[in-house]
Amino acid sequence: MARNLALGAMGEELAASALTAAGMRILDRNWRCRHGELDLVAVDGDTIVFVEVKTRSGLGFGSPAEAVTYAKQRRIRMLAQRWLADSDRHWPHVRFDVVAILVDRRREPAVTHLPAVF
Repeated sequence: MARNLALGAMGEELAASALTAAGMRILDRNWRCRHGELDLVAVDGDTIVFVEVKTRSGLGFGSPAEAVTYAKQRRIRMLAQRWLADSDRHWPHVRFDVVAILVDRRREPAVTHLPAVF
């Protein structure tokens, strides 16, 4: 369990760095309410972006992106609505991205940003 938490934290840090390098600004990390958690909330121009980060150390359970199931997407949409309701700003555009990270045996990560996947 601790290993999974460490892997997840590393993945979220890598994702935030990759998005920042791509010109996005991170507004929130690990935003929580009683219904769940949003990994990252970012801004890309005039678009608010809700980012699900999935990190895996192998493909035994499928690729990281495959872990973002329809049920997970529905939950993220619901959480995004709650985040937006708490926001003091109106956002003209909303997007849902996935950052998939696969870490090999040498602990080398492959980071893939998938914009607007759901």
